[in-house]
Amino acid sequence: VVTLALPHALGTGETAWLEVKVGVLKRGEEIEIQTTTGQPLGTISPFGIHAGQPAGTYTVPVPVDAISNDHLSLRLLIDESGHAQRAPTVKEVSRVRVKIMPATR
Repeated sequence: VVTLALPHALGTGETAWLEVKVGVLKRGEEIEIQTTTGQPLGTISPFGIHAGQPAGTYTVPVPVDAISNDHLSLRLLIDESGHAQRAPTVKEVSRVRVKIMPATR
């Protein structure tokens, strides 16, 4: 479980996004992202990554109702080709942070 503080409270029209830096995953592994209450936020499913290479950085939108008191509590799980789920290692997910995108004009 990871709890992240927003850089500041969401303003009118602003949206929150997760930025997830993914390292090396085995073929077929996916990262499921959900709130601690079980609300699914998204799945990172790298495709076409060369074996042994980092998968890259992915962004996932965060619904406003997933944020509580300017904090976001998450659960990240590695889904091993539809089998067991487990927490990712630091080598598999090296960074998770929340960013706020400004309102567009």
